Amino acid sequence: MILREPKRARVAAGFLGLVRHAVDETRDIEVVRQRISLPDLPPSFEGFTLVQLSDIHHSAFVDAEYIARAVALANSLTPDAIVLTGDYVSHSRFYIGGVAEVLGELRARCGIYAVLGNHDFWTGPEALAHALRRRGIELLRNAHTSLRKGGEALELVGIDDLTLGEDDLLTAMRGLDRRWPTLLLSHNPNIIWQAAHAGIALVLAGHTHGCQINIPSWRRRARRFWPFLRGHGRCGATQIYVNRGLGTVLIPLRYRCRPEITLLELRSMSEHERATFV
Repeated sequence: MILREPKRARVAAGFLGLVRHAVDETRDIEVVRQRISLPDLPPSFEGFTLVQLSDIHHSAFVDAEYIARAVALANSLTPDAIVLTGDYVSHSRFYIGGVAEVLGELRARCGIYAVLGNHDFWTGPEALAHALRRRGIELLRNAHTSLRKGGEALELVGIDDLTLGEDDLLTAMRGLDRRWPTLLLSHNPNIIWQAAHAGIALVLAGHTHGCQINIPSWRRRARRFWPFLRGHGRCGATQIYVNRGLGTVLIPLRYRCRPEITLLELRSMSEHERATFV
């Protein structure tokens, strides 16, 4: 017994160290800068920047002060547009007003655009939609809009949550001007196959939390459900970026998976990139 106690103490200390690290990491926001090259980007949108926030999950574990810090950080990046890809609350309608108020402080030259996630539908989609729109955020519910600059455009499509079968990509794309590249906001990244079939240039998604607890066994299991789990990927000619999110679900911890704000910069594709793209 005397010989075993130090080993037990080391194991306990190691475990507590991991928990402490996970707790600290949960609030350690990383700004990820990602350049996206598009083959048919209009010249007016060369260097256009979008900030993406996702999976905020305002709750007892994700407070308004933390969300306000993320909003201030997003604003400091001075983006052309900001996109929000769902899950603003977790399970309680109590937090809808608070998260909408804080997100109402977001600022971007060409506007703030949003879609709803599965937790938003479980909690109160109409109340969330009303709260976000009151704060000047354009919510795209199986609908589209255009970002215009210099007589050119990017088409921006947003769909309701795929997880719960609320999505309707065909309706959302009806009436699009197909002269311009189309960007799709979808909470769930598994829309990628439909998006590729529809000729979408870029999908921006969340939902996965990047695995949240990033250990091999969990990551393998997560990829069974979401092959595009985090970061930049491609399906045919359709690119996707999956944001790791700001909040947490199930357990209020992150491990080797910091919360993320993404700064996406759009660039026209070079001839070399174009030759190897498809």
